[in-house]
Amino acid sequence: MLVPNFCRLAALGLTFRLLISALVLVGTVPEMVLAQEQNFATLKSADLAAMLQKKDFLFVNVHVPYEGEIANTDAFIPYDKIAESLDKLPKDKSTKIVLYCRSGRMSEIAARALLQLGYARVSHLAGGMIDWKQSGHQIIER
Repeated sequence: MLVPNFCRLAALGLTFRLLISALVLVGTVPEMVLAQEQNFATLKSADLAAMLQKKDFLFVNVHVPYEGEIANTDAFIPYDKIAESLDKLPKDKSTKIVLYCRSGRMSEIAARALLQLGYARVSHLAGGMIDWKQSGHQIIER
């Protein structure tokens, strides 16, 4: 039963974030709740395709090593160097930023880092370039 388990976890003094993470791991909270708690959006390929029609965001490939790109990419910043690359990011921390990588893992890490740096409108592509290509969109390879 969820409530007694929740109470036991809460009694242990776990933070809300850890509590939600624990519930996601055992499959009792939808993944979307966790993304909302983290304050960044997780986009599907169809969402990104629609957004690219009226592009009003900085579009960043954070995958290392280079394994291709989506058209209209503005910058290439390694996911693990994002905090060290502020010169490549907007000074205005309310600017929309969309991150992607090959699978979604690196872009999610980079999204968390941008939130910690104070950026307020961050999102990333779930499934990355793999999902983008499987959804019928093109990957540019140079």
